[in-house]
Amino acid sequence: MPNSFPPPHLRHPLILPDGTTHIGTVFLKAVIDHPRIEVGEYTYADAFDPPANWAARLAPYLHPQSSERLVIGKFCQIADGVEFITASANHRYDGGSSYPFALFDGGIGTERASLPRPGPDTVIGNDVWLGRRAMILPGAQVGDGVIVGAGAVVAGEVPAYSIVAGNPARVVRQRFACRTAERWQALAWWDWPIAMILEHEEAICGGDLSVLEQVRPT
Repeated sequence: MPNSFPPPHLRHPLILPDGTTHIGTVFLKAVIDHPRIEVGEYTYADAFDPPANWAARLAPYLHPQSSERLVIGKFCQIADGVEFITASANHRYDGGSSYPFALFDGGIGTERASLPRPGPDTVIGNDVWLGRRAMILPGAQVGDGVIVGAGAVVAGEVPAYSIVAGNPARVVRQRFACRTAERWQALAWWDWPIAMILEHEEAICGGDLSVLEQVRPT
């Protein structure tokens, strides 16, 4: 077990073998201050060209005045190029034109006919791995423990502990049998104190549910 673990409010938590800080890796909770984004502790993101504004890089269409939210759980892993296309990016497409006339004459924030109605939140569970250049579409609900393949385009509801890939993303396989996935969710190790998580790192990463169920906090 390591001697220490970086706190979730640390901007750059990754120290390279030569002792330098890897500026392309950040704990998102430390770098995002956006009224419509909620990020859990220890969730990190990587970028080969680190942006000055991580919120704008990850969710470029989510504005402070947007009605929807982007919610990301704890201990998620977000690779370079991942993008969340939130509901504010939508155009109305149920009529004769999708052109947003109201955007160009001061009609933002009104109920103009050329603007779509407010859309749903986008929610990412805990311990989710989003592969490089994955795109998460408006209103996606990604369950705990999901792995999203590189370049996948994800919409709708993704079951917990599944692996999805492709465009549109489809479930490739389940990581565990249904009952086992339910046990992992009930365990909710991501809510444990970090010291306890590190103490049981081998059991968590090795999948030893029997040990974890015996030691979990009551």
